[in-house]
Formats: sequence, structure tokens, C-alpha cells
Amino acid sequence: MLYNLLSYGKNLNTLEVNLRETKTKADVKKLRLDGFVPGVLYGDIDQNLNLSIKKNSLEKFLKSGNFMSKVIEIKVGGKDYKVLPRAIEFNKLNNQPIHIDFQTLSAGTKVIVWIPVKFINENICPGLKMGGVLNIVRRKVELSCPADQIPSELIVDLAEKQINESIHISAVKLPENVKPTILDRDFTIATVAAPTVVKEPEPAAAEAVAEGTEGAEGAVASADGAADKKDAKTQEDKAPADKKK
Repeated sequence: MLYNLLSYGKNLNTLEVNLRETKTKADVKKLRLDGFVPGVLYGDIDQNLNLSIKKNSLEKFLKSGNFMSKVIEIKVGGKDYKVLPRAIEFNKLNNQPIHIDFQTLSAGTKVIVWIPVKFINENICPGLKMGGVLNIVRRKVELSCPADQIPSELIVDLAEKQINESIHISAVKLPENVKPTILDRDFTIATVAAPTVVKEPEPAAAEAVAEGTEGAEGAVASADGAADKKDAKTQEDKAPADKKK
């Protein structure tokens, strides 16, 4: 099977959050100074919930990679929610998270997510072993999928790929009911491109060319010198006799 699914099981990521009761900009500013990030939970709930998340806990999730496509479990007001990060805002000066939105998920929820592409068997790829280069066109693919069938990654097997061969989305096996958002074409994910080689002249040939050039320059110089002497002799012969005396 050429894909892995994010599971709702025991490996589900858990993030600690609290209800937020801030009412003014000053309250939100103090919240951030105290080491928390304000957030909002929306979706299949009676009303949106204002949240606060410890900044260091949130940053650990951000550093783990693919944060925006990870299903996370949070507990708010005594209830457990399975959520997906939908938007995150960063400070433009220090790149620190300053706000985040979560969407609740249920079995019938469909979401749009960007899923990373992973390439395997590069070491045995015939095209790469012959000097080809893996040209990655898309490192992530946007998918539409049920909330309980979000792939953690899309795997592309390079074991049999040859030089000048392209890998399209149709070659990637997707879970049931999971589709790319681009449906009007079989878009390219990567290609095994032919190597670009600049052939340098052989050392012996290069030396021969250099010697030939030097010889030609020497011959031209000798010819020029002989011509100058001949011109000087001619001028001397034409000079008046009294000057010769």
C-alpha cells in the first residue's frame, strides 16, 4: 500500500488548551506576554470557542513538521475534540506564533489539506543510477478527503523509473474517497531528467591547439620583421647620393 493514514487511534497528537476569557486588545497582549497564544475553535459546535495555548507546546508541534495536516486532539470545557489546524498567524518581526484557528472534525467532515510527497528507492532507481537527476515539481499535493482518511504522506516509488520518465498524480495510490483538488489534468509530481554534461576538450588536443596557435603567431611575427627590413632597405636605396656619402 503506497500511502499512510493519519489515525484517530492511540498515536493521535494531543495539545493542551484552555478556554480564553479575554475581552480587550490589552487582555490579548497580556496573554501573549504570559507565554500563551490566543486561538479559536470553530466547526461542528454550537458556538465558536476562544482558546489559549501554551506557546512552547504549540512550537513543539510546529517544529515536528506538516503541522497544518495533522489531526490533533484537544480537551476544552470537559469535552474532547478532534481538530485540524486551519490557519496560523506569525509575528512579522520574530516569526513567533501569535494566533491560531482550529476546525472540529467528525466522521462526515471533508477537508482540504496539503500532504507532503515522499520519494523512496532512489538508491536503486535505474534512471538515477545512469546519471539522471530527480526533478521534483511538487513537494506537496492538495487533497480533498474525509477527516478520518487524511494521508500523512504520499509515497512515490522510484524503483523502476527511467531517464526522461515523468511521475504523475495518477501513479500515486490514494485512499478511498481521497482526491486531488486538481481534477482537470494528470499533473506532474516529478521527473527523472537526463543529465546535463558539458564535454571538455581532451588534454592532448588542447595542447596541440595551443602549440599551433603559438607557432602561427611566431610565423606572423617573423614575416612582419622581414617585411620591415625590406622596406628599410628600399628607402635606403632611394635616398639621394649626397646623403649616402
